[in-house]
Amino acid sequence: MSANMKRFLPFIMLLMTAPANADIIHRISASTQLTVDAAASNAQRIGSSYTIQGTNITAGTMGGLTAQTGATAAAGHTDGVYTVTTAGDAFSLTESFTLGDATNTIGSGSDVAAFTYTAADSSGTPAAQSAWGNVTDLPAFGNTTTTAGGYTGDLAGTIATDGAITLTAGGSGTTATGQIVSEVTIR
Repeated sequence: MSANMKRFLPFIMLLMTAPANADIIHRISASTQLTVDAAASNAQRIGSSYTIQGTNITAGTMGGLTAQTGATAAAGHTDGVYTVTTAGDAFSLTESFTLGDATNTIGSGSDVAAFTYTAADSSGTPAAQSAWGNVTDLPAFGNTTTTAGGYTGDLAGTIATDGAITLTAGGSGTTATGQIVSEVTIR
């Protein structure tokens, strides 16, 4: 093989090979999600109830519920008067009353407010911190669940260009989530 032929051989081989047809798609998605819980209160008004149960008991005067007095009051009750029917025999008597919730006037109930308090930092120097969404007045119903709002504190999240995720915890009632999704598609 001549020197000229050896020089053109790589070019000839390139022309003889079939071209490769492929699409390469690379997607990178980065996100952080920082959440602070909201204050919440769920109150259910319970009604008044009166029950009596017994064996070997005679009712002289039955107890029961009394009418509601006023627009916002709850119903009351009266006690019954009972005697043993057959003296010397076993008997049982259970009388119970649950006072229901009064009806709240319009505009009353729980308030959610913001306030600022001061706490010392690691050096002992006081630092002002804000707490948002705190329930300051609780409802007074018979069945109440109240959750205080979260406090942001130092809550933070970043994703650097090299893909490093940095999440900083916040105060109570906070959540920090960081995520990177890398997708490679070859067609």
